[in-house]
Amino acid sequence: MARWRQWGDLWQVLPAGRPRGLIEFIGGSYLAATPQLSYRRLIEALAQCGWQLHVWSYVPGFDHQQQANAAWRRFREARTEPGEGWGPSASLERPLRLGHSLGCKLHLLAPDGGRGCLGLAALSFNNFSAERSVPLLAELGQQFNFRSEFSPSPQETLQQVASSYHQPRNLLVRFSRDAIDQSQSLLAALQSRPADRSSLLELPGDHLTPSSAGLRRQLLGDWADDPSRQRSAQRLSAVLTDWVAEP
Repeated sequence: MARWRQWGDLWQVLPAGRPRGLIEFIGGSYLAATPQLSYRRLIEALAQCGWQLHVWSYVPGFDHQQQANAAWRRFREARTEPGEGWGPSASLERPLRLGHSLGCKLHLLAPDGGRGCLGLAALSFNNFSAERSVPLLAELGQQFNFRSEFSPSPQETLQQVASSYHQPRNLLVRFSRDAIDQSQSLLAALQSRPADRSSLLELPGDHLTPSSAGLRRQLLGDWADDPSRQRSAQRLSAVLTDWVAEP
């Protein structure tokens, strides 16, 4: 059974045995405000595979670079001062970074340019403009003269990835029924860099496949569970674990 602990805006999850390594996870817009609910099924499936997880909780804003910096600092702090019973070990020094939707972008904008990790697994990468993502806020921003576009913008994000992101090893996962996935544009930016080792994998599902709280199982027991949701979480956690093990 996985052990959960909240430490400010970070959720920490320990597997039953000694961790095989650490995953630093950032979820997508609004789902990430309560990751202990929104992503519980995937997080616990990863813990069952032996991973320790640090999961950042946040509410999205317009300044994505500032939020990327904040997440990176918070994860680094948790690796060095995780608290009694949650101590660091050699296996946790270079984490796997995992993002869903907007969370992929925040990892890509980390101030270390991806150098301090084993690689990035990007689920359902999304890089829409503010006008498309939150049209009402964008309209109000223009009317009342406050920031109404994400910083960096979608185009600037891909340019920054191509020029300043240095992690060669990236797994992009898109789901077959995901109408808002933009993994192909990210893959093109990554593959424009020398010595890139990025790859794209398609799995069954939609944009919300990585998110599931498993509330029916928690409230009513295993008999009320949705087996397809559980299988999706287990398949995805196995894919990520196998990918990390590849030479």
